[in-house]
Amino acid sequence: ILVRFAIERGDWEGGAQLEALPGSPPQFAAIAYWARALGRARAKLPSPPDADVDKLQVCLNQLRTAGDEYWATQVEVMLKEAQAWRLAARGETDAAVLRLRSAADEEDAVEKLPVTPGPIVPAREQVGELLLGLKHPDLALREFKVALVLAPGRRGALNGAIEAAEQLGDTKTATQLRAQ
Repeated sequence: ILVRFAIERGDWEGGAQLEALPGSPPQFAAIAYWARALGRARAKLPSPPDADVDKLQVCLNQLRTAGDEYWATQVEVMLKEAQAWRLAARGETDAAVLRLRSAADEEDAVEKLPVTPGPIVPAREQVGELLLGLKHPDLALREFKVALVLAPGRRGALNGAIEAAEQLGDTKTATQLRAQ
């Protein structure tokens, strides 16, 4: 819940301060490392998220060794997201978009287990956020619309889509999205 609270609000500095609980299984520790990596990469004054990206890789390796393919896939998506934001922070924006799209494609292809929560922020929505930040509102709007099909009514995707539509001067789409 602390991760969701920080990341959904864009509190990157708060996300960067989160810690995994001692003794957490790798799939749960990975969520904290993911939040820390995003927080560090997306903060106003970014700092290298390398240690947290490395810890995500360790969690992924542990899950693969244990044969837990479902959680290994989920952590692999988080790892790709963290790597993408690290690339974006370094100014490697084309590589960041490709990496984040790869995470989104992988996440879109996996059926969520009925008793597990959904991703903190869907990868597809993150692609939209990155593209919007890179001044590509047309591409961002497309990603946000796909995110809304997969996660109807998500506030972050709706707000991103509205912002993208407004930047494009598409008041009709912005008004329709506001009605949602």
